[in-house]
Amino acid sequence: MKTNNITDLFLEKLKEDSVEYRSLETAQYHPEEKKNAIRSLMNIRMPREISAELLEIQNAYLQKELAEKGVVHLSEIPTIQGTDTVYQNRLSVWQGDITRLEVGAIVNAANSQMLGCFVPCHRCIDNAIHSAAGMQLREACSRIMAGKRMRYGREYEEPTGTATLTKAYNLPCNYVIHTVGPIVYGGLNDSLRQDLRNCYANVLTCCVENKIRTVAFCCISTGEFHFPNDEAAKIAIDTVLDFLTAHPDSMERIIFNVFKDSDMQIYQELLS
Repeated sequence: MKTNNITDLFLEKLKEDSVEYRSLETAQYHPEEKKNAIRSLMNIRMPREISAELLEIQNAYLQKELAEKGVVHLSEIPTIQGTDTVYQNRLSVWQGDITRLEVGAIVNAANSQMLGCFVPCHRCIDNAIHSAAGMQLREACSRIMAGKRMRYGREYEEPTGTATLTKAYNLPCNYVIHTVGPIVYGGLNDSLRQDLRNCYANVLTCCVENKIRTVAFCCISTGEFHFPNDEAAKIAIDTVLDFLTAHPDSMERIIFNVFKDSDMQIYQELLS
């Protein structure tokens, strides 16, 4: 498919697909405003069947966006050097957009509904991953949740600390592993700490069970869920090292993906 006017075409097709925003006037939008409108319409779209035509146009648009951002290959990410052979050359800290990483799996910090973020252009990792993967990801998550509702015979929310595997669709990684992190409403306690440990441990177990050798963790629960960044990083590192000690041949590379400078500094100090 030619991509010269793919942005305009995708925006128009998304508007046609929408009941509420079909008449939205976007002809005078600047290019960045059009991209924001596209992301917004994708974000608010409820899970339902996607036509083959819309899917083809969306995939062409998202692949064009990915090419412009640039894919980051595993070989481009340096490893943490250390004397312990258990994790020698197996750990990395990388700062940037996790949706650019060409690895076995990336980790999504999901909410208990497991359908992605519906807030237009929200800056959370859940929104970023669903927006870059495409509308198929919400559809896949919706099918998984529907299956669990049928299995349990009731309304179902995903518990904290589990790991759910999906395809990655338009992302350069092979899979997305969704985990619901703990929410810190007030003070931190041992139960919340254990919940976060479970997130990391269950994601790694999911990797081993599905023969995924490389994984990139986001900073689970530190954003909208208010887990203190420094303690979250310590739990992440300790859980990963414990897992590698118990399963020394399980993983080729584990990447701690950070976005903020402050998180980069925390991880570098803890792993130095």
